[in-house]
Amino acid sequence: MRTLGVKPALSNSGGPLLAGVAVAVAGVGAVLAFADSESILRGPFTLFFLLAAPGAAIGAALRGLEPFGRAVVSVAGAVAVNLLVAQGMVATHTWSVPGGIAAVTVISSLVLLLVLVRRPRGRTERRRT
Repeated sequence: MRTLGVKPALSNSGGPLLAGVAVAVAGVGAVLAFADSESILRGPFTLFFLLAAPGAAIGAALRGLEPFGRAVVSVAGAVAVNLLVAQGMVATHTWSVPGGIAAVTVISSLVLLLVLVRRPRGRTERRRT
């Protein structure tokens, strides 16, 4: 006889805590890059920010995909956003580290804002009479 069990929720396994730590690390990376700090953590934290910010925004836009597919597309999209920002800044001779971080932040924020604006919130169907 097979016993039916209930899967534990992600909130019981530390998911929100892990997400909070990721946001904190990404934020510290952006601040260290803008402040031009000489910290040894500046490089890894900034790289994490450059992958996590656009990746999270793209992942939020792809709610319909399965988790593994959404993760793959989010990472690929994050790399594409970073490469396009770098290529655009080099082509216009305006390359700078703070400028690149700011451009990636603005693009990621706009994508996330579009996702939040377009998401329906508790709308009910209109009855046609």
